[in-house]
Amino acid sequence: MRHLITIATASTIAATCAIVAACNTSTPPATTEQAAAVPAPAVSCDSLASLALPNGTITGTEAIEAGAFVPPMPPGRSLSEGQARQYGALPAFCRVAATLTPSSDSDIKVEVWMPAEGWNGKLQAVGNGAFTGSLRYGGGRSMASGLERGYATASTDTGHVGGGAEFGYEHPEKVVDFGWRSVHEMTVTARQVIGAYYGDGPQYSYWFGCSAGGRQAMKEAQRFPEDYDGIIAGAPGNDWMGRAAGSLRVAKHLEANEDARLSDEEVQLVHTAVLDACDAADGVTDRVVGDPERCDFDPAVLQCSGAGGDGCLTAAQVHTVQMMYSSPENPKTGRAITGVLPGSETNWTNLGWTRSARGTGLDQYRYLVYADPEWTIDRFDFATDIVAAEETDDDTLNALDPNLQPFFDRGGKLLAYHGWSDAQISPANATQYYQRVLETVGDEATVRDGFRLFMAPGMGHCGGGEGPNAFDALTVMEQWVEQGQAPDRIVASRTRDGAVDRTRPLCPYPQLAVYTGTGSTDDAENFVCQMP
Repeated sequence: MRHLITIATASTIAATCAIVAACNTSTPPATTEQAAAVPAPAVSCDSLASLALPNGTITGTEAIEAGAFVPPMPPGRSLSEGQARQYGALPAFCRVAATLTPSSDSDIKVEVWMPAEGWNGKLQAVGNGAFTGSLRYGGGRSMASGLERGYATASTDTGHVGGGAEFGYEHPEKVVDFGWRSVHEMTVTARQVIGAYYGDGPQYSYWFGCSAGGRQAMKEAQRFPEDYDGIIAGAPGNDWMGRAAGSLRVAKHLEANEDARLSDEEVQLVHTAVLDACDAADGVTDRVVGDPERCDFDPAVLQCSGAGGDGCLTAAQVHTVQMMYSSPENPKTGRAITGVLPGSETNWTNLGWTRSARGTGLDQYRYLVYADPEWTIDRFDFATDIVAAEETDDDTLNALDPNLQPFFDRGGKLLAYHGWSDAQISPANATQYYQRVLETVGDEATVRDGFRLFMAPGMGHCGGGEGPNAFDALTVMEQWVEQGQAPDRIVASRTRDGAVDRTRPLCPYPQLAVYTGTGSTDDAENFVCQMP
């Protein structure tokens, strides 16, 4: 049955299980006994149209039959084979759309999907990416992947449409919505809608996001410790201002000095030298740097004795590599703005960090820091602009508050993961934050009971790379929250030519996976987690 068919339009995320933590098929479906224990919906889906919300209105309800969901698509585009397969396998569900207006300038679109039967009694909300203003319907870490596992699930467009930061130009309330308010308001709304539909709210609530979704995760733990029982923060972009400044600092230099850029062949030269210096430190030669923070590599060893040539770098190019690795300090606060790490070279671009890092960085300064649409990268000055960015932001987008004690006090669990080879968000940002939480809380046992960080050697941004990078973070989190099984290791896998060819444990930071010396080095069972 359909009612008020004004469901919010949003872009569709490509369906894929190749991303880290995206494959949810490892968790078996609920047994008959479990399904029978879950109450059936207390009301019809269309009756939710009259539900009164404290900060918004229901704009659409729709009872979707099994396999019948088709997301809004741009003109001329159709579903990919993977998207069609994922949506076609979805169970019947109640789809509710709402517009939330916590401020006079807010226009936050939210959707809540709820299984028509077999609900597992839980909520899984999903995060966004970059400045993207759209609901995350499909792919990994999406509403579809949550629904597949029996969850009621929720997503928000964060209060705007589009992939840039233009929405925030002269609209401070929309910046607050993007920074943190939209996610909290979505969470409150989702719980109300779920409670109205089933007659009771979720027993457990989980957040699952990567990149900007990881930043949202950290913001929730810091600002709203009561919202979620378990929070999964992948590649968290919690130092949003630092990433913007770090990427623009290198890009400005390379735009102005073309002779300092590295070709693909020269980037590979650096990467090979890094592997020669640091690959075997963990007892295994596998083309992956297991501990980049302790990789003692000096790019100056590649400097040509003359003007340049095959197998060496010019002095200007060596300086570029050093810039990529360096972590200059905010001159006002003294906090290091972390660079990328040795082993990440194959993810570099000819202007340094990834294109997305530069694009979001430019938007950050152009629309949100200086409110000048004509601002260009050649005007960037690290010493003054990082200070201006952090002062202007005033803890709106940055998620750097290390005091997680309130989250720990209510029993919350935070599982963060980051690829050591990420060149879009520095992995050193994650380890720096973890250390600051330890220092602030002051008790390692308390922190370990509620916060564990897993660094993935060879993994890029949110997935991919030479190292094992696929793992089921949601099942790990469920076991931690619901059964008290804190993760002492997470087994990750790597797939080549459609088959898993390597598994390796990810260890809670600062532990490392070390080869025992016997058995296959492609088998996680032959590695132990231990302190460096």
